[in-house]
Amino acid sequence: MGYKKAIVSGGAGFIGSHLTEELLGAGWSVIVLDNLSNGRKENLRGLKKKKGLRVFEVDVSCFEDIKAYFKGTSCVFHLAALADIVPSIESPLQYHRANVDGTVSMLEAARSAGVKKFIYAASSSCYGIPDQYPTSETAGCKVEYPYALTKYIGEQYVLHWARVYNLPAVSLRLFNVYGPRSRTTGAYGAVFGVFLAQKLAGKKFTVVGDGNQTRDFIFVKDVVKAFISASRSDVSGDVFNVGSGAPQSVNRLAGLLGGEKEFIPKRPGEPDKTHADISKIKRILGWRPETSFEEGVSVMLKNIDYWRDAPVWTPKKIEKRTKEWFKHIGDKGK
Repeated sequence: MGYKKAIVSGGAGFIGSHLTEELLGAGWSVIVLDNLSNGRKENLRGLKKKKGLRVFEVDVSCFEDIKAYFKGTSCVFHLAALADIVPSIESPLQYHRANVDGTVSMLEAARSAGVKKFIYAASSSCYGIPDQYPTSETAGCKVEYPYALTKYIGEQYVLHWARVYNLPAVSLRLFNVYGPRSRTTGAYGAVFGVFLAQKLAGKKFTVVGDGNQTRDFIFVKDVVKAFISASRSDVSGDVFNVGSGAPQSVNRLAGLLGGEKEFIPKRPGEPDKTHADISKIKRILGWRPETSFEEGVSVMLKNIDYWRDAPVWTPKKIEKRTKEWFKHIGDKGK
């Protein structure tokens, strides 16, 4: 489908800024809606001279504040959300407002404006610790914490609006996305950011457990192509996994980044692996990942200065944060 005017919520964030850049390069006009709770103005700095970009600092959960921006918009990419497990346990109301209320507000604004396609950034965290690997879209959803729950509820609203209101909508369940401009602040968790900041500081990589756990890392440029593929399709009311389909171990990541390792205790409740079954998206949308893990890690190393101001996590800091985490969830997972 030939869309040319889009809204990207969370467009100043990690994935959103890459998507905005790609759309502008393809001749789209783009409205970015972002309250900058996670996003950074610097992520869009190089795009401000491009024709067709407008950026508005606004909270997408406020329907009355955003509805006017949807007039004449043909496609909506909804990426605005609060991320990370630990903060969601500490602040569930904030996560519900951002990830659930924000999604409903975006859906209703899109429906009211007659938007032609709505693409939702869902999370593979909905699978919890799966019973099957690779994990397909038909696997049961077993959400463990408020972040995963709010993202999954948001997806259910997207599918509901597609069914009840005939709003053409697709949900993309993203696995472990990495790439330049990923967040440098926030809770401990994103292994790439943790390792890169440690490398810059001359510290050892803090490897959780034995480091043999694997993650389905998918490069951000490939994720962007998945969003665009979904927007161009006639598919509606469906969900798709977006991953590499080729999990990599944390030890292998540390080896490619180059540095010494020190091992810290595994955090209970974390999966030993994530592995996306991507046969459905290949078959229906014709999308497939193109960036090898080695290529992606090489790009990260070339952009390592981005993490120079990121917090450097030490074993003691991680231990303290983990204790704070379990203070909220009691004995779960112990």
